[in-house]
Amino acid sequence: MQAPGRKCVHYINDSYDRTGTLLAGRFKSALVDSDRYLLTCYRYIELNPVRANIVVGPGAYQWSSYRSHAMGHHDDLLTPHEKYIELGADIKVRQKMYKQLFSCHTEEDKLNIIRDATQTGTIIGNEMFMQEIARLLKCRVARFDHGGDRKGRDFHEKKISSTLTP
Repeated sequence: MQAPGRKCVHYINDSYDRTGTLLAGRFKSALVDSDRYLLTCYRYIELNPVRANIVVGPGAYQWSSYRSHAMGHHDDLLTPHEKYIELGADIKVRQKMYKQLFSCHTEEDKLNIIRDATQTGTIIGNEMFMQEIARLLKCRVARFDHGGDRKGRDFHEKKISSTLTP
């Protein structure tokens, strides 16, 4: 993305009377335990334009999958996730249930879990999910605490005991 960005940035900035880079920051992602967090992540993403005061509701943002999931707008780019399909037996029921997900407030701690995992590229899920991913990848997936004596015996014993083996 860097090369096309460099080629286009001057043209775009001059054409639209703007300054700065075209893409702000690197792509970030997190592995999500779909059983527990997928629909919460959908709500988080689809409410971002609302929280940023770009639109008054998620359906007003033209690039949101909310328009497909809740309002029935067809989008060839979307494939419904099985957790979305499980919301109801037919499309009208799913749309109604999906809209209801947006009628309640998302707890701040869940928002922070999503934000933190996305910023750090870690996992959104419970301990059992993380253990399963660690087993499949055959490596440690939990983050180390910052700081401390990384040369000391206590650090290495903690590291070994927290590293999951297949």
